[in-house]
Amino acid sequence: MVVLGIETTCDETAAALVERYEDGRGKILSNVIFSQVSEHAAFGGVVPEIAARAHVEALDLIIAKAMTQAGRTYDKLDGIAAAAGPGLIGGVIVGLTTAKSIALVTEKPLIAVNHLEAHALTARLTDATPFPYCLFLASGGHTQVVAVRGVGNYVRLGTTLDDAIGEAFDKTAKLLGLGYPGGPQVEREAERGDAARFALPRPMSGRNDANFSLSGLKTALRLEAEKIAPLSDQDVADLCASFQQAVVDVVLDRLRAGLRLFRGQYGAPTALVAAGGVAANQAIRKVLHRLAFEVGTVLVAPPVELCTDNGAMIAWAGAERLAMGLTDALDAAPRARWPLDEVTGVRPPAPYRAVKQN
Repeated sequence: MVVLGIETTCDETAAALVERYEDGRGKILSNVIFSQVSEHAAFGGVVPEIAARAHVEALDLIIAKAMTQAGRTYDKLDGIAAAAGPGLIGGVIVGLTTAKSIALVTEKPLIAVNHLEAHALTARLTDATPFPYCLFLASGGHTQVVAVRGVGNYVRLGTTLDDAIGEAFDKTAKLLGLGYPGGPQVEREAERGDAARFALPRPMSGRNDANFSLSGLKTALRLEAEKIAPLSDQDVADLCASFQQAVVDVVLDRLRAGLRLFRGQYGAPTALVAAGGVAANQAIRKVLHRLAFEVGTVLVAPPVELCTDNGAMIAWAGAERLAMGLTDALDAAPRARWPLDEVTGVRPPAPYRAVKQN
């Protein structure tokens, strides 16, 4: 089957076509992404109103380009998938409404995809990873350790109690006067810094649960920066290196706890899977490889372009759900909040209504 996927939950306008074969393997036919980074850079973060307007202006062209690159017409599609949340509600509405319109006109099934589920299932698109596996989902808005037991079957083993890891990176970059997006800037500065110069805390370390907390680390960094202000270029590099090393140590400790919980409840995972934009950080990827080796499993980390928000992951999640007969009605609601463990794989009692209605 071939599914069109639409992603508009934050500041990327994206569309893609993905093919799913009967044996469960997948192939990306096209994957077009328009980044709004330049439009938000002056504000040091994403402005929801600007993002929604940019989605409206760009989405039709992005979809047309994805269809052209894939060499497909709408009559050759098997389903229309769109991220229905969680995310910035204005952007979510733009993508989901567009998908509903296409589904109605083409009489194709609509699949309202949870954005986090799309991240969770990307490893099955890239590596055909079998269930159950342990997911480390880390992005600007989310930090979770999840047992992925099947499509629509997710158990959250740990989450952040305050800031997400990506958010902490972005706020650190803003504090130190670096550009947006902050994660890549902090990582770049850390490469030339001394990670041992500042003694920053490792919150939650040693606890039996798998939860995270980043606000204390962020505050400690600010206090260290204030002590030595004004900051030299080397000060900034050392602060970034110390911060990144603290995050790496926290990730190692918290994921060890998460994997212990996973093994205790579900046995050995088939893989440790990394997803979300933070998974593109090379220092974090390195420690994830180490941890996977320690516990006797493999690390599955999709290519960087599939870790950040993209249409291919939405299309793939739609194809996985469509293969199980899971579709949505045209009144599917956009959601600003939609926890992954509230997503189900239960087929709705009524068939999809993505057809022309009187």
